[in-house]
This record gives sequence, C-alpha cells and structure tokens, in this order.
Amino acid sequence: MKRECLGKYVKIEDKIYPCSVSLAMDLVGGKWKTVILYHLKDGEKRFSELRKELFSVTEMTLSLQLKQLEKDELISRKVYGKKPPIKVIYKLIDFGSTFIPVLDAITSWGNQIVDKKGEFVDDI
Repeated sequence: MKRECLGKYVKIEDKIYPCSVSLAMDLVGGKWKTVILYHLKDGEKRFSELRKELFSVTEMTLSLQLKQLEKDELISRKVYGKKPPIKVIYKLIDFGSTFIPVLDAITSWGNQIVDKKGEFVDDI
C-alpha cells in the first residue's frame, strides 16, 4: 500500500509537505542539486573542481546549492586552513549516499532520452 500522498501531511522540523514526494523533491529538486550530487557520487571534490565540471552554473548559485545540500545533510563540507587560500572539500555523507541508486536511475533515463531525441556533443 502506498504511504505517500494519501491525504496526510509530512512534517519535518518546521516544514510541512503535502507528501513524501514533495519532501524528496525539496531536498534534491531544482536545476543544480541533483547534478552536484552526481558529481560527488564517486568521491570528494574541491569547490574549484565542481566549478570546472559545472561550467554553466554561476559561482554564487553553486555556493548556495552546496550550502543547502549541506544543511539538508546530504553532503559534508570540510575546510582546511585558516587563511586564504583555504581548501574546501565537499563529499556525500551516509544520507546523501542513499540517493545514489535514484541518481543512477535518473542518469540511465537521461541517457535513453539522449539516444532517442538528441546526441552528446563535445563543444557548445
């Protein structure tokens, strides 16, 4: 029997969601969160590495999305050094790692769409 979206609300801390799907999408939805998680699924990365890999995202947007993912306990942020240049490392933590099977399914589905409707290109 489905537990989600049965007319009962989901409450976590001060937030109310109409269903568990809404809750999940709040954590990983949007244009960049899932893409960031994809780039962290194989291991930790520095901010500068993520910035290079996600070349079309602004530095501010990347920073805000990383902060939100950290707040939602999907990733961790570790700072090395006390004065510039500091080194900041991001990585998936246990809760974030539970999203990897979903991420793999989304990646597979995206590849099917590319195969049917598009193509991978080297340059834009």
